[in-house]
Amino acid sequence: MYKYDPIDQQIVNERVAQYRDQVRRYITGELSEDEFRPLRLQNGLYIQRHAPMLRIAVPYGLLASRQLRKLAEITKKYDRGYGHFSTRQNMQLNWPKLEDTPDILAELATVQMHSIQTSGNCIRNITTDQFAGIAPDEIIDPRAIAEIMRQWSTFHPEFALLPRKFKIAVSGTEKDRAIVQAHDIGLEFYKDDQGQMAIKVWVGGGLGRTPILGSVIREHLEWQHVLSYCEAIIRVYNIHGRRDNIFKARIKILVKALGIEEFKRQVEEEWAHTKNGPLTITQTELDRVAQYFEPMPYETLPAHDASFDAAVASNPAFAAWVKRCVHGHRVPGYRAVTLSLKPHGKAPGDITSEQMHVVADLADAYSFGELRSSHEQNVILADVKLSDLYAVWEKARAAGLATPNIGLLTDIICCPGGDFCSLANAKSIPIAEAIQIQFDDLDYLYEIGEIELNISGCMNACGHHHVGHIGILGVDKDGSEWYQVTIGGKQGKDASIGTVIGPSFSAEEMPSVVQKLIEVFIRERYADERFIDTVRRLGVAPFKAHVYAEQKQGAVA
Repeated sequence: MYKYDPIDQQIVNERVAQYRDQVRRYITGELSEDEFRPLRLQNGLYIQRHAPMLRIAVPYGLLASRQLRKLAEITKKYDRGYGHFSTRQNMQLNWPKLEDTPDILAELATVQMHSIQTSGNCIRNITTDQFAGIAPDEIIDPRAIAEIMRQWSTFHPEFALLPRKFKIAVSGTEKDRAIVQAHDIGLEFYKDDQGQMAIKVWVGGGLGRTPILGSVIREHLEWQHVLSYCEAIIRVYNIHGRRDNIFKARIKILVKALGIEEFKRQVEEEWAHTKNGPLTITQTELDRVAQYFEPMPYETLPAHDASFDAAVASNPAFAAWVKRCVHGHRVPGYRAVTLSLKPHGKAPGDITSEQMHVVADLADAYSFGELRSSHEQNVILADVKLSDLYAVWEKARAAGLATPNIGLLTDIICCPGGDFCSLANAKSIPIAEAIQIQFDDLDYLYEIGEIELNISGCMNACGHHHVGHIGILGVDKDGSEWYQVTIGGKQGKDASIGTVIGPSFSAEEMPSVVQKLIEVFIRERYADERFIDTVRRLGVAPFKAHVYAEQKQGAVA
């Protein structure tokens, strides 16, 4: 992973000192609330429903074990002993004290971490596939370009106050696991006819109040020009994006208003001024950054391991975990492991300080001291030997990190919702927990098969409900909490936005609503068909009819 040089470290240290003085001036009354607000947001500090929330940057989801240990220490010392992984692969602290936040940032700086640009109307954390660099279906490892883009976008003076927040995702695999189509800019890396790295550029995607999948603005972009081309896109947006209405301020609204062809014309016109200029990435610069992402010192191992095969054959619990939580690897004899942060009855994405220490120890012992976070809010050990998987499972299970539900109904993506967020219309976590309890039978979960259920507490869609096979959105209805349900959303290269099935439901109804959706699926599915396949084949109608059947009968009676 990328290591700071002295300049990087100086920049972060100076930002900590600057922020410390800003907090001091606010506490003493020298800065008003309105003056302090943009300053704290630039450093990832929100004021939530009950306490401040500090969002810590995890660039493209990559962490070293020493960094996770520091996060464990910070959550124990300054918070309530846990952190929360977000859908942008960052970590959030939900209970820090304002006066402690400068000390938190100072401690983060000692392990090359910060909270810069994790909030505010700027370029946010660049996200990617959690299996980048090791996925069997990977065509291009995008992490070096992602790091170059991170450096370019950090403290970019022109883009420090955009009309609205700006999110970029990169992917270099056959299957898109970064949801590039649902981002302001999505970069899809591939090899062109000459075998050279090239990029398909998507623009104008986003979820939130107006969910839109992006449009392709350029089919073939030479990698050397990715900074100048993205800068041209953001410059056109910065000039013409709406600042008079926060609900219409995202780039997706501008692209839709202009049309993709006119937006592209303006971008190309702007790009003509900067193409081949100082922002052109040289091979030397790419090589300089790429050296930090060289393959790990893998051993030469056979593709199969007898002890692993024997453990799978003799231990059903281990076999179930392997089926759901262990993933292919491009290097023979190795696998990637997802440590589930979705134990039934717990808030999805939460990890205790004790669990962080366990994961850091596992990373050191079995995965070259590195780990990743995913936008699905789980943690990944990317480089585990087949022969070590049983030991990893035993230690993960003892720490509550081995629930074999990855990709299943209870592997729920969920924002903090009304329990914490001041923007939320309704609580998310209790709904997730109630659904987990409703489907607490692993055999039944396996019978249902692969399905994605996403929950958001408000229209900002931090829980990505629009692209869940089942999406749940908290809404305010006459001052009480209700939930709107969509089905048919999907991430990936065949991404789709879900369709609302009908009127909203009370919190108490939600587990049975999901149960009824599953009943239709099990009744109507073809062999080996996933929930999303059945929805796409049949449409919303049979699901809607079954879910609302009792209401209609009551109305008739």
